[in-house]
Amino acid sequence: MKTLATRALATLLAVTITASAAPTARAAVPTAPPDASPLGLIPPRLSYLDGEVSFWRPGAQDWSPAEVNIPLAPGDELYTAHQGDLEMQIGTRAFVRAWGDTQVGLSNQDRDFLQFKVTNGHVSVDVRSLDPNQTVELDTPQAAFTIDRPGYYRVDVEPAQTSFITRRGGRATMTPAGGPSVVVTPSEEVVLAGAPNASVQAYVAPDLDVWDQWNYARTEELIDSMSARYVSSAVYGVDDLDHYGNWRVVPTYGSVWVPNAVPAGWAPYSTGRWIWDRHYGWTWVDAAPWGWAPYHYGRWVSIDGLWAWAPGPIVVRPAYAPALVAFFGAPGVAVAANAPLLSWVALGWGEPVVPWWGSSRFVGRPSWVGWGGPRVVNNVVVNRTTVVDVKTVTVYKNVGVQNAVVAVRADHFGRQPVREARVVEVDTQRLQPVHGAVRTRPDAASFVAGSGPAARPPEAALDRRVVATRPPARTTVASPPSVVAAPAQATAPVARREPAPRIVAAPTPAPVASVPPRPPFGASHTERVRPASPPARVEPAPGRPNDAVATRSLPGEPANRLAPHRAAETPRGAPAGHARPPHAPERDQRGR
Repeated sequence: MKTLATRALATLLAVTITASAAPTARAAVPTAPPDASPLGLIPPRLSYLDGEVSFWRPGAQDWSPAEVNIPLAPGDELYTAHQGDLEMQIGTRAFVRAWGDTQVGLSNQDRDFLQFKVTNGHVSVDVRSLDPNQTVELDTPQAAFTIDRPGYYRVDVEPAQTSFITRRGGRATMTPAGGPSVVVTPSEEVVLAGAPNASVQAYVAPDLDVWDQWNYARTEELIDSMSARYVSSAVYGVDDLDHYGNWRVVPTYGSVWVPNAVPAGWAPYSTGRWIWDRHYGWTWVDAAPWGWAPYHYGRWVSIDGLWAWAPGPIVVRPAYAPALVAFFGAPGVAVAANAPLLSWVALGWGEPVVPWWGSSRFVGRPSWVGWGGPRVVNNVVVNRTTVVDVKTVTVYKNVGVQNAVVAVRADHFGRQPVREARVVEVDTQRLQPVHGAVRTRPDAASFVAGSGPAARPPEAALDRRVVATRPPARTTVASPPSVVAAPAQATAPVARREPAPRIVAAPTPAPVASVPPRPPFGASHTERVRPASPPARVEPAPGRPNDAVATRSLPGEPANRLAPHRAAETPRGAPAGHARPPHAPERDQRGR
């Protein structure tokens, strides 16, 4: 004990080993404890938008424009207008996409279960890998579809019928509202028509259309990422790093990523906004198209005047965080009228996060959960078993970097983009770290990331009832105890009526070797005839690009890559020469 005290005095390290009632926590081991974060889940990420896409979260006043990098929570709804497309990343190699006139919502998320509802439109699920015992469920007005193996799946929901297709070895289980579960075998299409007890017909899956081809090509592009060499496979958004920055090797930090084309004076966590998440509390949503991985994993470092993101050594189970910052309260910032202030700075190399979210055993206690590098407190590396008193964590290295500390008035926090509310003058010598919950109450504007008018789904779609194997998760808008009064003009949340789903029994997995029962194939001359042999590859003519090869180009992207991502007419990853998928395709007599 004497040796430890002498060493601490010699290095001026303000870390103590204490058994008092002050909040303490033992430095984390590689495996995250059960309460490391609520549910221990990685939220689905809204990873791509094109055209008009709207977003609604319980607690908001109305639908708002969707923004990339929103972490989705149960109860969230998305709507693509006629010229809109979206993509949600639900796994490292798994994506859900929707196009034109589609309403899709996230109903449930557990460790092994992800549930979406589709009341209208067109949704694809491209799953290149799936964890054991994990399932994805699509709930539609006429049946629930349960996916439990890799493959490509598509559902088209119209007022009179629903069709579901499996491809690439995929197999799913269909549970209609009034009948037994039926296995949809690989390369099969089922069509349900009529209500309440729909008739079911089965067909051979039709040829890929332009939308399917675009999905295939885009997924291939996303899973073939150079940045995957440097980042854990469990981290989403890795492909974006390839296109918006460069990797370097620095002796102190190892491999680091430097973003391109950031404006002068830019700092991490300054171009975006804070929104309220019912699981994680205050969550950062960055405006940059690459703004997922660098804001929910790793640390930020300043190297020769440039900001770089350091993911640290690769770990098997990196832990998602709503943001990796240290918060500060007043004093420390000069502003007119002495309004209460709140500021923050990106965590530096090896610094612990002091969670403002989670259970009482987790919130307010220094943690390195999911971090594989050295543990640093007050600029000094500490032993992995050292107990750290949160009150002694007072030094954050990035505070000394120009413009690194971002500050806003507390009554503006979480209610508007930071660039509109930022206070410039910061006295870094007087900053007081917040050691626990961020006690600022959200209002209705805190539940959305965009502002302005947004397309609303048709009321008929909002009122459609779906078939599901379990009820949707309860959505609450509970907020922390407030020490900052909401402004007088604050908007109040608006409750939205949602029809309860029709609950059916969850399907029982069939033995792999069994022949699953299914309805007889439809008697239709439109059945697809398989070619006798795979088509030969056609060599491109000299001087012409091969239209069948996916491109890695980024046509039409803005010069300032911090601007919100909007794709050009040919989305990234689409086969060269292919236009955007049509939003009102002609349908044959099977409804396809």
